[in-house]
Amino acid sequence: MNAEIAPFSLSFWRWAMALLILLPFALKQLKQDRKIIQKNLKFIFFQGIVSITFFNTLIYIALQSTTAINATLVNSATPVMIAVISWAVYGERLTGFQSMGILLSFFGVLYLISKGNLDILLAMEFNRGDIIVLFAALLWAIYSVNLKKAPKELHQISYLVSINIVGVFALVPLFLYDISQGKTFPITVPNVMTIGYVALFASVLGFLLWNGAIKKLGANKAGPFIHLMPVFSTILAVLFLDEKLMHYHLSGTIFVFAGIFITSFKFSMLLRKNVKKYLHKSWKRQLQRQT
Repeated sequence: MNAEIAPFSLSFWRWAMALLILLPFALKQLKQDRKIIQKNLKFIFFQGIVSITFFNTLIYIALQSTTAINATLVNSATPVMIAVISWAVYGERLTGFQSMGILLSFFGVLYLISKGNLDILLAMEFNRGDIIVLFAALLWAIYSVNLKKAPKELHQISYLVSINIVGVFALVPLFLYDISQGKTFPITVPNVMTIGYVALFASVLGFLLWNGAIKKLGANKAGPFIHLMPVFSTILAVLFLDEKLMHYHLSGTIFVFAGIFITSFKFSMLLRKNVKKYLHKSWKRQLQRQT
Protein backbone atom coordinates (compact mmCIF):
# COMPACT_ATOMS: atom_id res chain seq x y z
CA MET A 1 0.00 0.00 0.00
CA ASN A 2 1.18 3.54 -0.70
CA ALA A 3 2.27 4.87 2.72
CA GLU A 4 1.62 8.52 1.76
CA ILE A 5 -2.11 7.99 1.27
CA ALA A 6 -4.27 7.34 4.36
CA PRO A 7 -6.56 4.26 4.20
CA PHE A 8 -9.88 6.15 4.04
CA SER A 9 -8.55 8.54 1.42
CA LEU A 10 -7.14 5.74 -0.71
CA SER A 11 -10.45 3.85 -0.62
CA PHE A 12 -12.44 6.97 -1.46
CA TRP A 13 -10.29 8.09 -4.39
CA ARG A 14 -9.91 4.54 -5.65
CA TRP A 15 -13.65 4.03 -5.98
CA ALA A 16 -14.43 7.61 -7.02
CA MET A 17 -12.03 7.20 -9.94
CA ALA A 18 -13.44 3.73 -10.69
CA LEU A 19 -16.90 5.31 -10.89
CA LEU A 20 -15.64 7.94 -13.34
CA ILE A 21 -14.15 5.16 -15.49
CA LEU A 22 -17.34 3.10 -15.45
CA LEU A 23 -20.04 5.75 -15.93
CA PRO A 24 -19.44 6.56 -19.64
CA PHE A 25 -19.87 2.86 -20.47
CA ALA A 26 -22.75 2.25 -18.07
CA LEU A 27 -25.21 5.16 -18.49
CA LYS A 28 -27.28 3.52 -21.24
CA GLN A 29 -27.42 0.20 -19.40
CA LEU A 30 -28.29 1.91 -16.11
CA LYS A 31 -31.33 3.53 -17.73
CA GLN A 32 -32.48 0.12 -18.98
CA ASP A 33 -31.95 -1.51 -15.58
CA ARG A 34 -33.27 1.28 -13.34
CA LYS A 35 -36.47 -0.59 -12.39
CA ILE A 36 -34.51 -3.74 -11.52
CA ILE A 37 -32.14 -1.64 -9.40
CA GLN A 38 -35.06 0.02 -7.60
CA LYS A 39 -36.57 -3.38 -6.76
CA ASN A 40 -33.26 -4.62 -5.34
CA LEU A 41 -32.05 -1.55 -3.42
CA LYS A 42 -31.58 -3.44 -0.13
CA PHE A 43 -29.40 -6.05 -1.80
CA ILE A 44 -27.34 -3.41 -3.66
CA PHE A 45 -26.95 -1.27 -0.53
CA PHE A 46 -25.72 -4.26 1.49
CA GLN A 47 -23.28 -5.41 -1.19
CA GLY A 48 -21.92 -1.90 -1.66
CA ILE A 49 -21.30 -1.31 2.05
CA VAL A 50 -19.69 -4.74 2.59
CA SER A 51 -17.38 -4.72 -0.43
CA ILE A 52 -16.75 -1.13 -1.57
CA THR A 53 -16.87 0.70 1.76
CA PHE A 54 -15.40 -1.76 4.23
CA PHE A 55 -13.49 -4.64 2.61
CA ASN A 56 -10.68 -2.72 0.92
CA THR A 57 -10.61 -0.02 3.62
CA LEU A 58 -10.05 -2.63 6.33
CA ILE A 59 -7.22 -4.20 4.33
CA TYR A 60 -5.54 -0.80 4.01
CA ILE A 61 -5.95 -0.16 7.75
CA ALA A 62 -4.57 -3.61 8.59
CA LEU A 63 -1.46 -3.13 6.45
CA GLN A 64 -0.46 -0.23 8.69
CA SER A 65 0.15 -2.64 11.56
CA THR A 66 0.87 -6.00 9.95
CA THR A 67 3.09 -7.36 7.21
CA ALA A 68 2.05 -8.20 3.65
CA ILE A 69 3.05 -11.84 4.33
CA ASN A 70 0.77 -12.06 7.37
CA ALA A 71 -2.06 -10.37 5.49
CA THR A 72 -1.69 -12.81 2.58
CA LEU A 73 -1.71 -15.80 4.92
CA VAL A 74 -4.79 -14.67 6.87
CA ASN A 75 -6.64 -13.65 3.68
CA SER A 76 -6.00 -17.14 2.29
CA ALA A 77 -8.61 -18.42 4.72
CA THR A 78 -11.30 -16.77 2.54
CA PRO A 79 -12.14 -19.91 0.47
CA VAL A 80 -12.79 -21.83 3.71
CA MET A 81 -15.05 -19.02 4.94
CA ILE A 82 -16.91 -19.03 1.62
CA ALA A 83 -17.50 -22.78 1.95
CA VAL A 84 -18.75 -22.45 5.54
CA ILE A 85 -21.10 -19.54 4.73
CA SER A 86 -22.41 -21.31 1.60
CA TRP A 87 -23.23 -24.34 3.74
CA ALA A 88 -24.75 -22.33 6.61
CA VAL A 89 -26.89 -20.02 4.44
CA TYR A 90 -27.75 -22.11 1.37
CA GLY A 91 -27.00 -25.67 2.49
CA GLU A 92 -24.35 -26.06 -0.22
CA ARG A 93 -21.79 -28.65 0.82
CA LEU A 94 -18.34 -29.13 -0.60
CA THR A 95 -17.61 -32.43 -2.27
CA GLY A 96 -14.66 -34.46 -1.02
CA PHE A 97 -12.57 -33.37 -4.01
CA GLN A 98 -13.49 -29.70 -3.53
CA SER A 99 -12.40 -29.88 0.11
CA MET A 100 -9.17 -31.58 -0.90
CA GLY A 101 -8.57 -28.96 -3.60
CA ILE A 102 -9.01 -26.04 -1.16
CA LEU A 103 -6.64 -27.64 1.35
CA LEU A 104 -4.08 -28.40 -1.37
CA SER A 105 -4.10 -24.84 -2.75
CA PHE A 106 -3.93 -23.43 0.80
CA PHE A 107 -0.92 -25.66 1.46
CA GLY A 108 0.65 -24.17 -1.68
CA VAL A 109 0.17 -20.67 -0.22
CA LEU A 110 1.78 -21.77 3.04
CA TYR A 111 4.68 -23.28 1.14
CA LEU A 112 5.23 -20.06 -0.81
CA ILE A 113 5.03 -17.82 2.25
CA SER A 114 7.27 -20.02 4.38
CA LYS A 115 9.75 -20.60 1.52
CA GLY A 116 9.37 -24.30 2.23
CA ASN A 117 10.60 -23.84 5.80
CA LEU A 118 8.24 -24.74 8.66
CA ASP A 119 10.32 -22.73 11.14
CA ILE A 120 9.37 -19.50 9.33
CA LEU A 121 5.67 -20.24 9.83
CA LEU A 122 6.18 -21.14 13.50
CA ALA A 123 8.12 -17.92 14.06
CA MET A 124 5.37 -15.69 12.63
CA GLU A 125 3.72 -13.34 15.10
CA PHE A 126 0.15 -12.16 14.69
CA ASN A 127 -1.23 -8.82 15.85
CA ARG A 128 -4.26 -6.51 15.69
CA GLY A 129 -3.77 -5.96 11.96
CA ASP A 130 -4.16 -9.67 11.30
CA ILE A 131 -7.50 -9.71 13.11
CA ILE A 132 -8.64 -6.83 10.89
CA VAL A 133 -7.56 -8.78 7.78
CA LEU A 134 -9.49 -11.79 9.06
CA PHE A 135 -12.63 -9.66 9.45
CA ALA A 136 -12.09 -8.21 5.97
CA ALA A 137 -11.78 -11.74 4.58
CA LEU A 138 -15.07 -12.64 6.29
CA LEU A 139 -16.76 -9.64 4.65
CA TRP A 140 -15.42 -10.66 1.24
CA ALA A 141 -16.68 -14.21 1.77
CA ILE A 142 -20.14 -12.85 2.70
CA TYR A 143 -20.14 -10.58 -0.36
CA SER A 144 -19.13 -13.47 -2.65
CA VAL A 145 -21.71 -15.94 -1.32
CA ASN A 146 -24.42 -13.25 -1.37
CA LEU A 147 -23.90 -12.77 -5.12
CA LYS A 148 -26.18 -15.78 -5.44
CA LYS A 149 -29.06 -13.39 -4.66
CA ALA A 150 -28.16 -11.03 -7.52
CA PRO A 151 -31.06 -10.73 -9.99
CA LYS A 152 -30.16 -12.56 -13.19
CA GLU A 153 -31.62 -9.83 -15.38
CA LEU A 154 -29.39 -7.14 -13.85
CA HIS A 155 -26.42 -6.39 -16.13
CA GLN A 156 -22.98 -6.78 -14.56
CA ILE A 157 -21.90 -3.22 -15.26
CA SER A 158 -25.16 -1.81 -13.82
CA TYR A 159 -24.65 -3.88 -10.69
CA LEU A 160 -21.03 -2.74 -10.26
CA VAL A 161 -21.86 0.94 -10.79
CA SER A 162 -24.77 0.69 -8.34
CA ILE A 163 -22.75 -0.81 -5.50
CA ASN A 164 -19.92 1.60 -6.38
CA ILE A 165 -22.21 4.62 -5.90
CA VAL A 166 -23.42 3.26 -2.54
CA GLY A 167 -19.88 2.52 -1.40
CA VAL A 168 -18.45 5.90 -2.42
CA PHE A 169 -21.21 7.85 -0.66
CA ALA A 170 -20.61 5.81 2.49
CA LEU A 171 -16.87 6.56 2.23
CA VAL A 172 -17.40 10.35 2.11
CA PRO A 173 -17.63 10.81 5.93
CA LEU A 174 -14.50 8.66 6.41
CA PHE A 175 -12.65 10.67 3.75
CA LEU A 176 -13.69 13.94 5.41
CA TYR A 177 -12.43 12.55 8.73
CA ASP A 178 -9.00 12.02 7.14
CA ILE A 179 -9.00 15.63 5.96
CA SER A 180 -10.04 16.90 9.41
CA GLN A 181 -7.08 15.02 10.88
CA GLY A 182 -4.71 16.62 8.37
CA LYS A 183 -4.19 13.32 6.53
CA THR A 184 -3.79 14.74 3.06
CA PHE A 185 -1.33 13.57 0.43
CA PRO A 186 0.71 15.35 -2.26
CA ILE A 187 -0.48 15.03 -5.86
CA THR A 188 2.55 13.33 -7.33
CA VAL A 189 2.99 10.96 -10.26
CA PRO A 190 3.49 7.89 -8.00
CA ASN A 191 0.37 8.71 -5.95
CA VAL A 192 -1.79 9.31 -9.04
CA MET A 193 -0.48 6.09 -10.62
CA THR A 194 -1.24 4.16 -7.42
CA ILE A 195 -4.84 5.36 -7.35
CA GLY A 196 -5.22 4.88 -11.11
CA TYR A 197 -3.90 1.32 -10.92
CA VAL A 198 -6.20 0.19 -8.09
CA ALA A 199 -9.14 2.02 -9.70
CA LEU A 200 -8.81 0.42 -13.13
CA PHE A 201 -7.34 -3.02 -12.45
CA ALA A 202 -8.24 -3.93 -8.86
CA SER A 203 -11.61 -2.17 -8.82
CA VAL A 204 -13.19 -2.11 -12.30
CA LEU A 205 -11.61 -5.14 -13.98
CA GLY A 206 -11.07 -7.13 -10.79
CA PHE A 207 -14.67 -6.83 -9.62
CA LEU A 208 -16.17 -7.44 -13.07
CA LEU A 209 -14.11 -10.62 -13.48
CA TRP A 210 -14.75 -11.87 -9.96
CA ASN A 211 -18.49 -11.23 -10.14
CA GLY A 212 -18.62 -12.97 -13.52
CA ALA A 213 -16.68 -15.95 -12.19
CA ILE A 214 -19.01 -16.33 -9.21
CA LYS A 215 -22.00 -16.16 -11.55
CA LYS A 216 -20.66 -18.95 -13.79
CA LEU A 217 -18.82 -21.20 -11.31
CA GLY A 218 -20.42 -20.47 -7.97
CA ALA A 219 -18.67 -19.14 -4.88
CA ASN A 220 -17.29 -22.51 -3.70
CA LYS A 221 -15.54 -23.23 -7.00
CA ALA A 222 -14.29 -19.68 -7.51
CA GLY A 223 -13.02 -19.30 -3.94
CA PRO A 224 -9.69 -21.19 -4.30
CA PHE A 225 -8.65 -18.84 -7.12
CA ILE A 226 -7.92 -16.33 -4.33
CA HIS A 227 -4.88 -18.48 -3.59
CA LEU A 228 -3.42 -17.32 -6.93
CA MET A 229 -2.68 -13.90 -5.41
CA PRO A 230 0.66 -14.92 -3.81
CA VAL A 231 1.50 -16.89 -6.97
CA PHE A 232 1.12 -13.83 -9.19
CA SER A 233 2.92 -11.70 -6.59
CA THR A 234 5.84 -14.11 -6.88
CA ILE A 235 5.81 -13.97 -10.68
CA LEU A 236 5.77 -10.15 -10.65
CA ALA A 237 8.59 -10.06 -8.08
CA VAL A 238 10.72 -12.31 -10.29
CA LEU A 239 9.97 -10.28 -13.43
CA PHE A 240 10.23 -6.75 -12.08
CA LEU A 241 12.07 -6.86 -8.74
CA ASP A 242 14.93 -9.18 -9.77
CA GLU A 243 13.93 -11.77 -7.18
CA LYS A 244 15.43 -15.17 -7.91
CA LEU A 245 13.11 -18.02 -8.84
CA MET A 246 13.60 -20.70 -6.18
CA HIS A 247 12.43 -24.28 -5.80
CA TYR A 248 9.78 -23.31 -3.22
CA HIS A 249 8.25 -20.86 -5.73
CA LEU A 250 7.72 -23.70 -8.21
CA SER A 251 6.55 -26.22 -5.60
CA GLY A 252 4.07 -23.82 -4.00
CA THR A 253 2.71 -22.77 -7.40
CA ILE A 254 2.22 -26.40 -8.43
CA PHE A 255 0.26 -27.12 -5.23
CA VAL A 256 -1.95 -24.04 -5.76
CA PHE A 257 -2.74 -24.90 -9.39
CA ALA A 258 -3.33 -28.57 -8.52
CA GLY A 259 -5.81 -27.56 -5.81
CA ILE A 260 -7.66 -25.21 -8.15
CA PHE A 261 -7.79 -27.87 -10.85
CA ILE A 262 -9.22 -30.46 -8.46
CA THR A 263 -11.80 -28.01 -7.13
CA SER A 264 -12.94 -26.35 -10.32
CA PHE A 265 -12.60 -28.62 -13.33
CA LYS A 266 -14.73 -31.67 -12.54
CA PHE A 267 -11.66 -33.64 -11.51
CA SER A 268 -13.75 -36.13 -9.55
CA MET A 269 -15.87 -37.00 -12.62
CA LEU A 270 -12.75 -37.44 -14.72
CA LEU A 271 -11.14 -39.65 -12.08
CA ARG A 272 -14.25 -41.82 -11.65
CA LYS A 273 -14.54 -42.22 -15.42
CA ASN A 274 -10.92 -43.37 -15.72
CA VAL A 275 -11.21 -45.70 -12.72
CA LYS A 276 -14.35 -47.30 -14.18
CA LYS A 277 -12.60 -47.67 -17.52
CA TYR A 278 -9.58 -49.30 -15.87
CA LEU A 279 -11.76 -51.69 -13.81
CA HIS A 280 -13.79 -52.61 -16.88
CA LYS A 281 -10.62 -53.47 -18.84
CA SER A 282 -9.22 -55.47 -15.90
CA TRP A 283 -12.49 -57.38 -15.51
CA LYS A 284 -12.59 -58.08 -19.26
CA ARG A 285 -9.01 -59.40 -19.26
CA GLN A 286 -9.77 -61.63 -16.30
CA LEU A 287 -12.78 -63.13 -18.08
CA GLN A 288 -10.67 -63.81 -21.17
CA ARG A 289 -8.11 -65.65 -19.08
CA GLN A 290 -10.77 -67.80 -17.45
CA THR A 291 -12.23 -68.77 -20.82
